[in-house]
Amino acid sequence: MAPDARQASDSAGEAESVIGWKLDREQRKELLQQFPPRFAEPVADHVTLCRASGDAALPAECDAEIVGRADDGRGVEAMVVRLGGTTYRPDGSTYHITWSLAPDREAVESNQVLRDCRWEMFDLPMPVRLRPARFP
Repeated sequence: MAPDARQASDSAGEAESVIGWKLDREQRKELLQQFPPRFAEPVADHVTLCRASGDAALPAECDAEIVGRADDGRGVEAMVVRLGGTTYRPDGSTYHITWSLAPDREAVESNQVLRDCRWEMFDLPMPVRLRPARFP
């Protein structure tokens, strides 16, 4: 079963944020060497779970694996992540880490690339350490 977050009650006017997991900073350095970014701007920062109210509970720390790569050939590269035995986020999209971008592209575009392009499955999954986090 995929990790989830217990939603706290929404309050009027409360800011919405994104919750998920940050990639361990030391492991990030190693992973960028193992999987050199294909585009000029390395990102390799986090895995999104969902948008939530500002007081929503963070998900639990979890074991995950990088299991594949998507690349649109035009400036967006993403690593596909398996959490809790699945690559599917609760909203039906794919768990991933935006890995690298061309200067004129944005990280949010990884979602569309994963919807539109086939992704390459790795022969050997790469374990990753993910820490619960909230993003603005």
